[in-house]
Amino acid sequence: MTVPPSIRAHSIPPPSTPLSFPMALRGARMSARERVLTALRRQTPDRVPRHASWTPPAREALRRHIGDTNPDDAFQLDVRHAGPSQRSTQDELHRRFAPYFGSHNLPSGATYDDLLIDEWGMGQVPHAEVHYTQYVYPLAGVNTLDALRSYPWPDLAHPQRWRHVPERVAALHTRGLAVAGSAACSIFERAWYLRGMDQLFADWAENERYAITLLDTIADTTCAVARHYARARVDVLQLGDDVGIQHQLLMSPATWRRWLKPRLRRIVDAAREVNPDLLIWYHSDGYVEPLIPELIEIGVNVLNPVQPECMDPAALKRRFGDRLAFWGTIGIQTTLPFGTPQEVRAVVRERVETVGQNGGLLLAPTHVIQPDVPWENLCAFFQAIEDFGVY
Repeated sequence: MTVPPSIRAHSIPPPSTPLSFPMALRGARMSARERVLTALRRQTPDRVPRHASWTPPAREALRRHIGDTNPDDAFQLDVRHAGPSQRSTQDELHRRFAPYFGSHNLPSGATYDDLLIDEWGMGQVPHAEVHYTQYVYPLAGVNTLDALRSYPWPDLAHPQRWRHVPERVAALHTRGLAVAGSAACSIFERAWYLRGMDQLFADWAENERYAITLLDTIADTTCAVARHYARARVDVLQLGDDVGIQHQLLMSPATWRRWLKPRLRRIVDAAREVNPDLLIWYHSDGYVEPLIPELIEIGVNVLNPVQPECMDPAALKRRFGDRLAFWGTIGIQTTLPFGTPQEVRAVVRERVETVGQNGGLLLAPTHVIQPDVPWENLCAFFQAIEDFGVY
């Protein structure tokens, strides 16, 4: 990997003190929640807040190295999550969605009993590594409006699902932690998880009434979920769809404006009607720079994950930092798996000094911690935030 030219690895001082677990934040003058809210509102906190998401192998590495299986506490992460409960068992879901699966849409060698089905009806053939999971699309053969309308859509806004969420949020706030609520896969990803990506694009071109009904049904449900999160007083509402690939958009900006932007605006407005102060976080992997001005226009406050392999985080800060905060920026394709610990430290310092200037940055890997991330690099990441992240 290439170390930022302004900060070479040889110029980075060694760790001031080794990490100890659970970590204690040196120089902390704010609670985690105060730190996150200050940074994401583009003001200067006491230090750069941090977050990470974990795969089972990463949790196992934590257990092996420090005897702890709670990485959020071990690394003193500033954000926790709260969300609704699931109402249906796998047996119930298998019975409900059986008519939508058959040998025509199952992967070779898989049977219906192999599927893990979510409450939307999307089928998955699980794999030990999550990114090798195979998706099975229940609406792939549902081609009429009447059949689409009679599909067993999930009741994600049912009050019973949300009964415990305000209590969970309040308990985390009492601990001084910021709380995020996820409604990611907000529109586009949910639509192609159900229909299949190639068929969804075909619908956009040739079956407009069907596509409108599908996207509006999904958006209506996501609006209801967003309102519940806002009522529960989460600090950050996480929305998003992967609409970028490595160096370009997955669709034209005009297509995004036609099919996704107005529905995303509707979800943001629904949440803000309940809580005008709610921070709106938008996720898309890959290159999405052409969409950023319009994301800001519809009310997005925070962009995630800002993959440095796809966009220049420092350049985005210069261009949009007066209107947008950034969450992520530490490459899971380059820095964390393939850098040395010194290079990881160099990148963290560069991000703090550029993207983190005057606040507006929450440091995190740009995806879940993968099995190929060396333990030493993970420790170097958190140690560097300790050493360089104080304002």
